[in-house]
Amino acid sequence: MGKVTGFLEYQRLQEASEAPQTRKKHYKEFMLHLSDADAKIQGARCMDCGIPFCNNGCPVNNIIPDWNDLVYRGNYLEALENLHSTNNFPEFTGRICPAPCEAACTLGINNDPVGIKSIEHFIIDKGWENGWVKPQPAAAKTGKKVAVVGSGPAGLAAAQQLVRVGHDVTVFEKNDRVGGLLRYGIPDFKMEKQLIDRRVEQMKAEGVTFRTGVLVGKDFPAKILSLAKETVSPDQLKKEFDAVIIAGGAEQPRDLPVPGRELQGVHFAMEFLPQQNRVNAGDKLKDQIMATGKHVVVIGGGDTGSDCVGTSNRHGAASVTQFELLPQPPEQENKPLVWPYWPTKLRTSSSHEEGCQRDWSVATKRLEGKNGKVEKLIAARVEWKDGKMVEVPNSEFEMKADLVLLAMGFVSPVAQILDAFGVDKDARGNAKASTESEGCYKTSVPNVFAAGDMRRGQSLVVWAIREGRQCARAVDEYLMGSSVLPR
Repeated sequence: MGKVTGFLEYQRLQEASEAPQTRKKHYKEFMLHLSDADAKIQGARCMDCGIPFCNNGCPVNNIIPDWNDLVYRGNYLEALENLHSTNNFPEFTGRICPAPCEAACTLGINNDPVGIKSIEHFIIDKGWENGWVKPQPAAAKTGKKVAVVGSGPAGLAAAQQLVRVGHDVTVFEKNDRVGGLLRYGIPDFKMEKQLIDRRVEQMKAEGVTFRTGVLVGKDFPAKILSLAKETVSPDQLKKEFDAVIIAGGAEQPRDLPVPGRELQGVHFAMEFLPQQNRVNAGDKLKDQIMATGKHVVVIGGGDTGSDCVGTSNRHGAASVTQFELLPQPPEQENKPLVWPYWPTKLRTSSSHEEGCQRDWSVATKRLEGKNGKVEKLIAARVEWKDGKMVEVPNSEFEMKADLVLLAMGFVSPVAQILDAFGVDKDARGNAKASTESEGCYKTSVPNVFAAGDMRRGQSLVVWAIREGRQCARAVDEYLMGSSVLPR
């Protein structure tokens, strides 16, 4: 805890940020971490609640009260060591995690919760600024080799944990740069990519080998094949390595099966967002999907849709509208009913603040256009009756749309990877692997493990880090008979 009476004396402080009209002109991060003085006060608000529900609200079980107290007392290095004991990459979660820990904060029952995410952001930035984040190479090698397929947060976390206990780890990534969906799914204005690069350098110094431009699997469509320089078969990996971890993302997007879907100007969000990240990295692209001067409609009300809004505004869109199929959530949750669980409530992102019309309970019926290009969207109001969605009579309307971005979530991992390995899949098309202690993270194929989105489906970065860490322990136990890695 922080100061005994701190939660009574101090108010929650939001991190400072650039004004919306200013930040729309660039793709750099615009959130600033707390000052030393402000971080001390925010840490002081952590109360002596007895049972810190924030620990369980956090998927990686960060020891939140401890590092809040350490920040309050100015022990920043110890706070960093505490934070790193449960989370390999707090600079990622401190920027893009939705903070389920704060939803579980005891103070949040009848007050603003402790600003846990902003304190985490402060601690890790302080660590990098002072040179405290250093490689941690293993004292001795085990002689065992592990392949990790996918370099998103799950793959990176697993690789770092395993190399630190002495295994030789090689990470395979189909794209030209390391990071997976961290690199090409999250806009730079939410998380700049030099944060990934410096972690990669740390991991290289610890002994991890990265192979980019390598596809693992077979029978990929041409669009995916074009990303890679070479293809490696699962049989090759199983022959060369003692264990393989499949840790790719859930990259199969949910489609919109309506008339007009084939028109030019209708794209998946993950066709649109990665292009801008590549351009920001210095790549030259032909025929980049641009929102400049266009009326943009984003279908899907989640984080990916919000990222499309922010990117479209930076392109200079004429207008941006975001539709959500579900009803508008309440502005304030019923805390006594939902605490300490993640509440359903209206959330306004930084991208929404920059300019966006939002609408709920809207279903797209068809897309129309001329000369093969989309020009408008025809939609209708819907409501839920007896658990079923029904169209509201006489509610059909149309909206001008020069660019339609589909951001309705992801249904499963790319099937070609799992099929090539021959692993059993669950009902949702994910790799079937239990998290129980017996056979933890093991797939149906000997020596092959699965973690992150590949195992649990589309989820949060913090869940991916948790799965990568736990899978690493399972692999270490499998190879060595026991493990010193944390659960």
